[in-house]
Amino acid sequence: MKTRKKGFSLVEVLVGISLVAVALVALAELFTLSVMNNLRSNDVSNATFLTQQRIDYLRTLTAAELNDFPQVSRGESNDEAIDLNQDGTVDCRRLTEVSHPGDFYEISVLVFPTSQLNVPRATLIATPDAHKVKAWVNTLIGR
Repeated sequence: MKTRKKGFSLVEVLVGISLVAVALVALAELFTLSVMNNLRSNDVSNATFLTQQRIDYLRTLTAAELNDFPQVSRGESNDEAIDLNQDGTVDCRRLTEVSHPGDFYEISVLVFPTSQLNVPRATLIATPDAHKVKAWVNTLIGR
């Protein structure tokens, strides 16, 4: 009568380890992709908030104040480097355009990543998509 030892052979162990390794690598890639999407979503959310914040502020101004936008004496700027979390590092750049073509004011607010801090304002406004615009909102304000 032959007795057989119980347990796994070396080949079975290697196959099992290989299957677990493949599964772990797939999970690691999925986790990395998830983290990157969350970071991008956070950037877009912050940029959208900044555009809406600027539009809300401009809606509080009178026609005379909109005609004079931006006024340094009121602390206004149409080209701002913004530090969202106040850690001393600029997080984005917000540009604001106000024009008065008729009975209304045309407002355009764009938010760009820090990689666009040194790009000329006119270039960013002319080709926002080519410069990785994070948020771009156009609206009208009637007065």
